[in-house]
Amino acid sequence: MGARPEFAELARSFGRLLAERQVGLVYGGATVGLMGVLADAVLGGGGEVIGVMPRSLVDREIAHTHLSELRVVNNMHERKAIMAELSDAFVALPGGLGTFEELFEVWTWAQLGLHRKPVALLDVADFYAPLASFLDHAVNEHFIKITNRAMLLTETDPVVLLDQLMAYRPSGMISKLT
Repeated sequence: MGARPEFAELARSFGRLLAERQVGLVYGGATVGLMGVLADAVLGGGGEVIGVMPRSLVDREIAHTHLSELRVVNNMHERKAIMAELSDAFVALPGGLGTFEELFEVWTWAQLGLHRKPVALLDVADFYAPLASFLDHAVNEHFIKITNRAMLLTETDPVVLLDQLMAYRPSGMISKLT
């Protein structure tokens, strides 16, 4: 859940917003941490939530049992591929190594042209400010192109971020979010 109550509140408010706007959630399928808080908020608002979880994690009993759908897969690579396929956009809330790894992977895929979906950070309490500063430093040192840096949206307000994501695609609509 992180060190600050603001993290869970951000997950709750974003989940309620997704449900209100009828935007489904695709996520890792857990009942724990901010992922669980987000999923519960979407479900509580009547929204659709699809979880994708490797069998090894389901066997540890951390799978959310009240989802609209839980897809059980063989491994983490399959999990990420299915989540990416089902999603129209990618949003990272504050998190740890798994969050960072998945964020950088989908952002790299966008850079390589493997998808044209928006990638974003939903920041609260300046959690991602040090990362944004480091990424800007990497641009200044010519390791990241400014155009690629601009592909990563960063926003503190869930409403503003969702509006940006909705406007990102030519159709102006997304139906599922991870």
